[in-house]
Amino acid sequence: MSGVISEFSLTVDQLRDYEFVVKFDKPTVADLTTDEGPPLGKDAGPSPVRLLAAAVGNCLAASLLFACRKAGVPVAPIHAGVKVRIARNENRRLRVDRIQVTLDPGIAGEFLDQARGPRSVFEDFCTVTQSIRDGVPVDVIVKGIDGE
Repeated sequence: MSGVISEFSLTVDQLRDYEFVVKFDKPTVADLTTDEGPPLGKDAGPSPVRLLAAAVGNCLAASLLFACRKAGVPVAPIHAGVKVRIARNENRRLRVDRIQVTLDPGIAGEFLDQARGPRSVFEDFCTVTQSIRDGVPVDVIVKGIDGE
């Protein structure tokens, strides 16, 4: 990669068992409790895999919103549904095997042709998705544009 644009730090500290607290580097952002589900944890917060899914869905929705606004395509409040498949690898370790994201931007019929431009480029601008795609396949469906 070429030059560094920015960097940030956060901390993750164990509270008890598999429950951790994430402290972000911004005073305006609340701490976040994370936890594994049973039998390891008690589901006191989202697991790291759920945070990854949320990050992918949120980043894709924001990228689509940005691309549509730049192209003058009005969207309704965007809804992102994220489905994550966990599987065992060749060493029998659990891994995120695939992520499927369905975005519903609520684009009115008269703007669908105009939305094909943003649809063709927005994924490339999603920092999170493009950062993990070499290791985890991410399938993206945009309702109304992709025939859904």
